[in-house]
Amino acid sequence: MTERGMAMKRLWMMVAFCWIGTVSALTPDGLMCELLAKPGLVPVTDETPEFSWGFKDGRPGDFQTAYQIQVSTTTEGFKLGKPDLWDSGKVNSSESLNISYAGDGLPTDRQICWRVKVWDMKRKEGPWSQVYAFKTAAKLGADTPIRYPLTQRRVDPARLWTNAAGRVVVDFGRASFGWLELAPPPEMEKGGDFVLHVGEKRSGDGVDRNPGGTIRYAKARGALTNPGVYRVPFTADRRNTSGAAVRLPEEIGVVMPFRYVEVEACPFAVTPETIRQIAVTYPFDTRAAAFVSSCDALDQVYRFCKYSIRMTTFAGIYVDGDRERIPYEADAYLNQLSHYALDREFTLARYSHEYLMEHPTWPTEWKQHSIMMAWQDWMYTGNTESLARCYEALKTKKLLDFCVREDGLLVTNGPDKTNQDGSRDIVDWPVGERDGFEFKPVNTVINAFHALNLRQMADIAAALGKTDDAEAFRKRYAAFTGVFHKTFYNAERGCYVDGEGASHASVHANMLPLAFGLVPETEVARVAAFTAGRDMACSVYGAQYLLEALFEAGLEREAIHLMTRSDIRGWLNMMKSGSTVTLEAWDILYKPNLDWNHAWGAAPANIIPRYVLGIRPLEPGFGKILIRPQLGEIRDVEGIVPTIRGSVKIGVRQEPGQFYQLRVEIPYNTTARIEVPAVGVLPVCLDGVAFDATRDGTRWVLDGVAPGSHLVTIGDTPLKAGGRFRFFRKLF
Repeated sequence: MTERGMAMKRLWMMVAFCWIGTVSALTPDGLMCELLAKPGLVPVTDETPEFSWGFKDGRPGDFQTAYQIQVSTTTEGFKLGKPDLWDSGKVNSSESLNISYAGDGLPTDRQICWRVKVWDMKRKEGPWSQVYAFKTAAKLGADTPIRYPLTQRRVDPARLWTNAAGRVVVDFGRASFGWLELAPPPEMEKGGDFVLHVGEKRSGDGVDRNPGGTIRYAKARGALTNPGVYRVPFTADRRNTSGAAVRLPEEIGVVMPFRYVEVEACPFAVTPETIRQIAVTYPFDTRAAAFVSSCDALDQVYRFCKYSIRMTTFAGIYVDGDRERIPYEADAYLNQLSHYALDREFTLARYSHEYLMEHPTWPTEWKQHSIMMAWQDWMYTGNTESLARCYEALKTKKLLDFCVREDGLLVTNGPDKTNQDGSRDIVDWPVGERDGFEFKPVNTVINAFHALNLRQMADIAAALGKTDDAEAFRKRYAAFTGVFHKTFYNAERGCYVDGEGASHASVHANMLPLAFGLVPETEVARVAAFTAGRDMACSVYGAQYLLEALFEAGLEREAIHLMTRSDIRGWLNMMKSGSTVTLEAWDILYKPNLDWNHAWGAAPANIIPRYVLGIRPLEPGFGKILIRPQLGEIRDVEGIVPTIRGSVKIGVRQEPGQFYQLRVEIPYNTTARIEVPAVGVLPVCLDGVAFDATRDGTRWVLDGVAPGSHLVTIGDTPLKAGGRFRFFRKLF
């Protein structure tokens, strides 16, 4: 069976298993302390940590009505019913996220055990969860962002061959950051010198010694004196180990990204047993998310971008790639969205965000991305601690109020002169990806981000109980949107120009207002048509917002086409170039110094789960979930998207314009708003019963859908109510 076939079979088994449930009590699962899905890997520093949990079992439509948490230094306390640190007793509450510890002082440098049980909507008491443990730090105090240590994973060769020069070439299948180990056979009689060529790119039937750009190649040499495992030394590159670059821990040492090894000399026979790669990444659950569809190209792009997000976590913080290894806000934001969509993990995003609050970079818009990161952190976790720590700096430094003129618009100094805080406008990068953007002091791109920031700051202030600030931000946003449209919109052309007084209209000046919901409803179609007509006239970073804009405007066919085409400005071309990780730019043609390991080029890793599958939080911590699949002409799709409350499992089968069927499993203790295309013949049925759906443009809306497994059908579907649900009949 092919790799793709195996992947689809595994996903089908995962999804099908979840849909063959039994009626049972509401049972907590996936416990988290301090948002740590893997709590045993790092000590907790907060003296009053927060507890969260999801649910593995329950009755359809079930909700939590009460909980009880017990915390103890040993499991014996649970067996005796006498936890020695805290017993919350029964607390009447539906909250299952971010419950603060309220017991006696936690001992330091100690393993702590905890468990929870809940009462369901019928007030029935459920079983205790499994016991989870976390370790406290040597010193406890206020909450701080914490992260796990990096992991090391052995990767064996995917294949070996002997090239025309008589040299063994080793292919590890995909590039990873890490190092190379030689493991001589025990029978090796004597040592000797080795000479190896290591790199990311292949040339002919060997390693490319002149790969171009910042694509990595190194010649490694040394001597073996005994049969023990030997780490091949790599030389540190000053470009990414000095200045603002992030240093790796000493125990990790020097790493580089590589896929291939060409053996020029070695004192023993190189076989799959005698050579291996040690890959370094942040802990990452590769099984937490999945996606398969009837579109092979989209499946390829998803796998390619998913691996890119995992592989580029090697520094323990979101960095821009291997050339600099510097955190940048825009890179980190795209990393954050994708990481959330691929793993139930929030620590690395929060750590990266707060690091950048203290170490900001130079682009004007990058500073605006800090507010966006703070808002997404809150929406995906429901936790306000980071908001509280960062609020004043977000308000005074990242909102750029020093640039505000009387009508509320920001006035900045373009790309050549610095603003008051030392920032410079960037629009897009590299420079050639700006679609001819005409810089003006009042810049459409900067002001589009500012509008989004005002709306998000209103939400953030309200979440922190700062009602006066929240109301002030709401009023500013309401006034700002009118001024924005009046200043930048050209009604005759049906698009936004690049700035006040500009004659040029770029894709950037239009995709951002469209993506951020700033375009009046009456003008959306015209702005969307203009945006789509500009094609992929932006960088791999800009593609994030271009794709969002097209999906938000209902142009999912155009968006999916951009993700799946084989044009030079697309993801399939990145794969065709030979890379297994997304590039810094569309092609070396557009950025001669690009690297082959840039996560900001992996936008589909979050676009596919958030828009094609359509899973996004409507309320903080997924208190309510949006389920709005946008498939275009794709007939079949299935996926799993992790959330802090548990995984959303979804499958859609459609014949565009004729019938539509959606199967979804919604985590317990939340609700969903399901939006489906207005196709076929009414009624819209939920679990075989007509549902009083409301019409919203081109979609039917089923609001307040309860937790559990559901089937939505529209039109004359092949599947009748109560029948066996089968996706991918041609593929499985």
